[in-house]
Amino acid sequence: MPTTPALTAREICQVLRELALGTRALGPSSHRVLLADDSWQVRLDIDGWALTLINHGQTLSHCEHCLSPDGRVETLDAWQRYGTDPVKLLSIWEHQQLQHLLQAM
Repeated sequence: MPTTPALTAREICQVLRELALGTRALGPSSHRVLLADDSWQVRLDIDGWALTLINHGQTLSHCEHCLSPDGRVETLDAWQRYGTDPVKLLSIWEHQQLQHLLQAM
């Protein structure tokens, strides 16, 4: 029985990078949820991808959860194990662009 390949931090980073560059757009179900400690949980719908990012104050912190269009799922636990959170793989400029986009939501 063939196994489905794992969803990698690099794949997710590429989706975030394309969003920052403007080659992908946020879907209508994207929204922010205020958490108790002045943090935001940002749920993004990007061309069939469902991502949950955490924004502490005004700073994009990390990716907490991701569901790909083909049904693969990955969480923060897997990325911390390898030290490769998708948000941390973005360039400084891409990170800033994404942060501006999320603040405008």
